[in-house]
Amino acid sequence: MKYRIALALTLLSLSAATQAASLCQEKENDILREISYAEKHNNQRRVDGLNKALHEVRTNCSDSKLRADHERKIAGQKEEITERRQDLAEAKEKGDADKISKREHKLKEAESELKALEARDY
Repeated sequence: MKYRIALALTLLSLSAATQAASLCQEKENDILREISYAEKHNNQRRVDGLNKALHEVRTNCSDSKLRADHERKIAGQKEEITERRQDLAEAKEKGDADKISKREHKLKEAESELKALEARDY
């Protein structure tokens, strides 16, 4: 009985450890996947650029730096949403239906970009 419990705990901890890969490892895996895709489609320029990016990730990546950059992107996107809301309010004041429609569309785009950023880990 104790053997089974120990085995179950070991397997559980191993599976948790493999799922808890670092953000840098996750980014490296994404780049490797993109390299494979570019190689299949004979896109050498893309492969070269991705290999450079892979080298940069391997030498300079840290999870804390990735998180900070991601938080900066989210903050920037929130600022853009604020600007889009102001633009929309100004268009509504003027009463121009065409501008209102365009501003609403841009606001929706900015909000969807924010949701996409928030859904990502880095």
